[in-house]
Amino acid sequence: MKYLRFLMLILCCSILMNCESPQKKIPLTVLQFNIWQEGTVVENGFDAIIDEIIQTESDIIALSEVRNYKGSNFAKKLVAALKEKGHIYYSQKSEDSGVLSKYPILLQENVYPLKNDHGSITKAIIDVNGVMIAFYSGHLDYLNCAIYLPRGYDGSTWKELDAPVTDVQEIEKINLASERDNAINAFIKDALIEQEKGRIVIYGGDNNEASHLDWIAENKNLYDHNGVVMPWNNTVNLEKNGFVDAYREYYPNPLTHPGFTYPANNPLVPLAKLAWSPKADDRDRIDFVFYLPNDHLKLKDVKILGPKGDVAYNKRVLQETSDVFIKPLDVWPTDHKAVWVRFELEI
Repeated sequence: MKYLRFLMLILCCSILMNCESPQKKIPLTVLQFNIWQEGTVVENGFDAIIDEIIQTESDIIALSEVRNYKGSNFAKKLVAALKEKGHIYYSQKSEDSGVLSKYPILLQENVYPLKNDHGSITKAIIDVNGVMIAFYSGHLDYLNCAIYLPRGYDGSTWKELDAPVTDVQEIEKINLASERDNAINAFIKDALIEQEKGRIVIYGGDNNEASHLDWIAENKNLYDHNGVVMPWNNTVNLEKNGFVDAYREYYPNPLTHPGFTYPANNPLVPLAKLAWSPKADDRDRIDFVFYLPNDHLKLKDVKILGPKGDVAYNKRVLQETSDVFIKPLDVWPTDHKAVWVRFELEI
């Protein structure tokens, strides 16, 4: 009997040791947000940035166009303004691309430092209830912006060309003359190291470049693509290295869900400040959230934050699509639309 009791005790201990404690799942909301020169272009733009962060209940925000005007610390200014409204966030000073988080930032560093306004990528290691997230904020080089070439405009001077450039090799040559690919290559190298460390990897950025998933045969004659089917370098590179485009993963059809983020129809801004190629339709999706697949991270929802409507042919246009929007509050602070993504995080 004693031997049987001993066996039963061992069996019970074994069962208890092998029983995994139930995992807790929490929402993790990410906002990619080009704030257009810290919200200074639009009257009351800074306050609007704060209001939209609160409205969307965003946990981690990737900011583009952080300038620290007049020697200020924009990160400190954001944190203070949110605290005044009863919301605790963390942020550290950065240039051009920045990170704001409800969760503590353990480390922040430049993956691709800003130089001569050719873009940047900032990394923050964020502790979300014990789960380490490597979160990257990008704002890539705006020059040699090759999405304008098929539309008949130069991508650095924005002067009208004699004719649209439709040769894929020529478009790619000019595209690679930018520093966007250098920044993305640096990001991929760093992010894969973070993945090897067991950290969750998420990127949010204004890439100033379109997606190969959007310039496809089915829409080659729409939006002034002028017949071009374009394998845009950086999204191709990201996909090859395992990164998932959250918007296109959730809405795989660019015909029903084009997901345009630029140029946004901001009703408070004159058209002259919104239309860079006034004789063309340059609507595009250039703002992104990417992530590396992870068993502890599940994509649950994706929406566009910003006004319905875009700018094309120097007009404010409203195209009926199936894109899902979060309606902004009274003031929209930027010429971009933002990308809001809700994940489920297992902790």
